Amino acid sequence: MTYTFHWEVPLQNLPLFLWGALATLEISGIAVLLGLLIATCGALARLSKHRLLRGAATVYVEVIRNTPFLVQLFYVYFGLVVVGINLEAFSVAILTLTINCGAYCTEIIRAGIQSIHRGQTEAGLSLGMTQWQVFRYVILMPTLRVVWPPLASQFIATMLGSSVVSQISAEELTYAGMFLESRTFRTFEIFFAIAILYFVMARLFSFLFSLTGQKVFREAWGQL
Repeated sequence: MTYTFHWEVPLQNLPLFLWGALATLEISGIAVLLGLLIATCGALARLSKHRLLRGAATVYVEVIRNTPFLVQLFYVYFGLVVVGINLEAFSVAILTLTINCGAYCTEIIRAGIQSIHRGQTEAGLSLGMTQWQVFRYVILMPTLRVVWPPLASQFIATMLGSSVVSQISAEELTYAGMFLESRTFRTFEIFFAIAILYFVMARLFSFLFSLTGQKVFREAWGQL
């Protein structure tokens, strides 16, 4: 049995795919920014001397990193309804991705902070720097310089993992593909096109993170 390819299907529906790709970038972009904020707080909590704060951060990280993202997505999506909170699928997708990304990035940032020798912090304080200045110049920037590559990889993984949110009908690239496939039944052609778009977006993310890292760290070290 021969299979006849119909590449005109994805080509004719390119605007739908581009709309889905933009929605994917929006969801993952917001989740990455919010996740980074959570991760910074989580990393500091993990290194805190307060037992309860450290314990809460540890539970958060371990639970999220040791359960499937799909389970987390369903838990948030249906769990919020149980307690009387009704959010759109798009908002639930961002919330769940943020929680997931925050947990993984927490460990990356924590490892980066621990890579800074304590003697450097003490040296900064001995030079008359304030706690904030020590955190900003002695801890934060060197830490970000160390963890930027793994953070970039995690951000790309978050973007690619956002395809799972189509399971709750959050409208993004994979959802657009599933919508079109249910009407044309051209599964191979549609998801081949989607795979190419995800690959292009991943490479774009990688390029942008590389440029951003070089610019930020060059300017930061120039101010020291």
